[in-house]
Amino acid sequence: MSKLRILVTGPIDDYSEGILGEFGELVFAPDTEEATLLEWIDGAIALAVRGIPPISADVINRSPGLRVIGRTGVGYSNVDIAAATARKIPVINTPGAGARAVAEAAITFMLTLVKLVPLWDRELKAGNWKSRFENQGGDLEGTTLGIVGLGTIGQQVAHLAGPFNMNILAYDPYTPAEKAAEVDAKLVSLDEVIESSDIICLHCAETDETRGFINRENIARFKKGAYLINLARGGIVESLDVLHEALQDGKLAGVGLDVFEPEPPDTRHPIFTLENCIVSPHSMATTKGAMKRVYRSMADDMAAVLRGEKPRFVVNPEVFEP
Repeated sequence: MSKLRILVTGPIDDYSEGILGEFGELVFAPDTEEATLLEWIDGAIALAVRGIPPISADVINRSPGLRVIGRTGVGYSNVDIAAATARKIPVINTPGAGARAVAEAAITFMLTLVKLVPLWDRELKAGNWKSRFENQGGDLEGTTLGIVGLGTIGQQVAHLAGPFNMNILAYDPYTPAEKAAEVDAKLVSLDEVIESSDIICLHCAETDETRGFINRENIARFKKGAYLINLARGGIVESLDVLHEALQDGKLAGVGLDVFEPEPPDTRHPIFTLENCIVSPHSMATTKGAMKRVYRSMADDMAAVLRGEKPRFVVNPEVFEP
């Protein structure tokens, strides 16, 4: 048995197992509790992270030989980047690998809500053909789409929204105007996105700046009857309570949620009884094609580090500085 170990926090594909298996024995943690990871990571040279288990400083420092941390996704808020950087451990992520899948999901959520798909499905199955005269769905054409976070995913959403003839506004202080122009999006202030959009799509990272900014105060500034789609991180929304209140009083016409804080959410919350709240279990970035690209990207970059080479994608590139 190899003395070198690679700890994995969840299932990965055959390609990743083959690539990473060249450097040591793959060991799969039985669960993702911090106490379990502290026990199992001791002696590992690499850590491949599925999901969002707590990769704390204690976990990172438990194994003196840890050389690289890989994350199957673009987000890394569950990883103590400062602790990894202090030890010169590169943290790999996979930006862009699941972007198309998430962008397609955003358009799917928009159409499902605006076209009243859950309502029509329920009414017809109940034998209420007359419901077609009692309700009217909406259109994407001519509406204003506000994108918060015009990175790789946000740009894909804007691109896919183009054929629907939507007016696209975007807020992202890190994206240059010329990049926005390539997808026919107009960079504006966050205030303008909040106040002018018929549909608001969240595709930003969860940071100190964005955490909880979808709150009562900002929702009160939304256009009445707006839609909110969150495919970014659950913590960007202050709570499910504020969304439920806005749905109940008509300020929001509908919400689409793929992410929650915490995960999994407590599905006893009353928002889960509402037809105009459609949800999925943080699954929209995990299509077959997307996950194939994610696994390949993570495994190839982790292998590069273990060979003494620089990876394509790294959260803390300063670890490679002299």
